[in-house]
Amino acid sequence: MDMRKLLALCSMLYALAPLAAHASEYRAAIVADMDTGAILFRDRDEELNYPASLTKIMTLYLTFDALESGRLHLSDQLIVSAAAANAPPVKLGLAAGSKISVDDAIKAVAVHSANDVARVLAENLRGGREATFASMMTDVANQIGLSQTNFENASGLPDDDHLSSARDIALLAIAIHQHFPGYWKYFGIRNWTYGGRTYTNGNKLLGNYAGANGMKTGFTNSARYCLVATAARDGKNIVTVVLGAPNRDVRLNASRKLLDRAFGTESRELKIEDPDEQTAVQKPKPVSSGGGKSGVQFGAFGSRNAATEQAKKVQKYTGIVPKIEQTGGMFRVRAYGLSATAADGACKKFRDQKLDCFIIK
Repeated sequence: MDMRKLLALCSMLYALAPLAAHASEYRAAIVADMDTGAILFRDRDEELNYPASLTKIMTLYLTFDALESGRLHLSDQLIVSAAAANAPPVKLGLAAGSKISVDDAIKAVAVHSANDVARVLAENLRGGREATFASMMTDVANQIGLSQTNFENASGLPDDDHLSSARDIALLAIAIHQHFPGYWKYFGIRNWTYGGRTYTNGNKLLGNYAGANGMKTGFTNSARYCLVATAARDGKNIVTVVLGAPNRDVRLNASRKLLDRAFGTESRELKIEDPDEQTAVQKPKPVSSGGGKSGVQFGAFGSRNAATEQAKKVQKYTGIVPKIEQTGGMFRVRAYGLSATAADGACKKFRDQKLDCFIIK
């Protein structure tokens, strides 16, 4: 790893723009100039969030570093371990003992967000263990200035300690753009065919927004819908990060509007008409166990961030994915549609953790 690159990058993202009013359509966002590091817009950009598959940007950063240093070549064949083959979706479905080229592995991660292939890269780059690779990811992240980021795996699959912020993710995007421009093209691939099947990039700005040229989508229950989007126009290279949108259309159009703001233009609203396979990383768990009319309130908080942290605990301890409702200046964490038995059971599980809740009808 070239320390001169790392030190230069640490000075990026300067001259912070004024904080924006909180937008209900996402949890956090940032817009930055990738050439100068100037922040053009920020909204809760330093709050901790789950990065989901945006994690794979760091996995690819380390892959590109290995390619540039000669430790890896695009034609090299990587062996698929049993652990990689057993990774949860989204995946290519590679068999244990099979091989995939580095070039195809990069495309599988950048286009299809394949969890099994992210694990293949991790294991082949760092002594056969994904956990060791994740530690290296965090170390390098800290070196390039990602001060709020901790990685526990190479793909972004759910883990309570796997965290980052919109600011850190923007800085990571800038790092790849500046350090490995020769590999940037991978993030702009719209379709890729492998094993007789064609995979489509989940970033629907590609081909639908003038100048869009990358970068990566992400989703888990906890993270919700996330998107790093980049575009180049009129000599400007812009990156936007949107975290925690409620659905793919909101994620897409929030990014579009932020890019419009950066370029001083106005574009048409976009709508996703085909499936985004990346959203299959983790299917939402049902909050109902019988279509009942009961519910549970797991607390009310003075900030959305505090409510989000409580919602994570609810999901962890009860298996329920609650809603966060804003009422006046308070944020309530609630679950609806439960049978009376399910509501009682969920509240009991929560109280067993020394946490308060009450039944609502």
